[in-house]
Amino acid sequence: MPKFAILVPARLESTRFPEKLLHLIRGKPLLLWVAERIVSEVPEIPLWFAVDSEKLRSLLEEDGFKSVMTDPNHQSGTDRLAEANETVGADYVINVQGDEPLVSAGQIRALAKLIQGKCPMGTLGNRFKRAEDFLNPNQVKVVTDLSNRALYFSRSPIPYPRDEGTSVTEDWLLENRVYRHLGLYSYRGDFLKVFSEMSPGYLEQVEKLEQLRVLEAGYDIAVGYTEEASIGIDTLADVAEFEAHLPK
Repeated sequence: MPKFAILVPARLESTRFPEKLLHLIRGKPLLLWVAERIVSEVPEIPLWFAVDSEKLRSLLEEDGFKSVMTDPNHQSGTDRLAEANETVGADYVINVQGDEPLVSAGQIRALAKLIQGKCPMGTLGNRFKRAEDFLNPNQVKVVTDLSNRALYFSRSPIPYPRDEGTSVTEDWLLENRVYRHLGLYSYRGDFLKVFSEMSPGYLEQVEKLEQLRVLEAGYDIAVGYTEEASIGIDTLADVAEFEAHLPK
């Protein structure tokens, strides 16, 4: 049984972008871009994919990546991770999303360090640099206490700049502790199971942010900070942004 493992939840269907993990980018499916990136960045950490379809399992295993078949009816990626870790048995689980092809070694190692502290769960944030991103409800915000434990996550601009309102400037963002939440997590293996067995919380259902279930239940989430940005592929525009990062 490994002490650390990276588990990637991989669901075939996607409401906004059907079968996006199979979408070809320069002739290669998105999921393989993610798999190859993780292995190249942190080859020392075992990697598994928690999949819900034979299509995904075949794709991965043909290229030499390990997968665990999970129930296609799971309501969240955390439920899928919890089931997969029953097979993998890791003490600490690092959760990278299957649509994050630019995840970095620095981000993954930061998550590994966070989860060895007192909190049963860790995640990352980075500073907002553009006002339109801070005001965008699709860009999740996180605020923390002085010990870098999460106080709240929201789609609303928090902390709310009362004096500026919606006229936030880039200078104001640079001068204040205003952070975007990156959808990367780490968990103690035993807590992952506890999390998956919790009922969805009120705040989670209002904001549609699963991590609020943890805070509402009284558990702590450690937050680390990174200067490295991340691209989650949810639309064809995101594909174009990722391709712009690739060598010509």
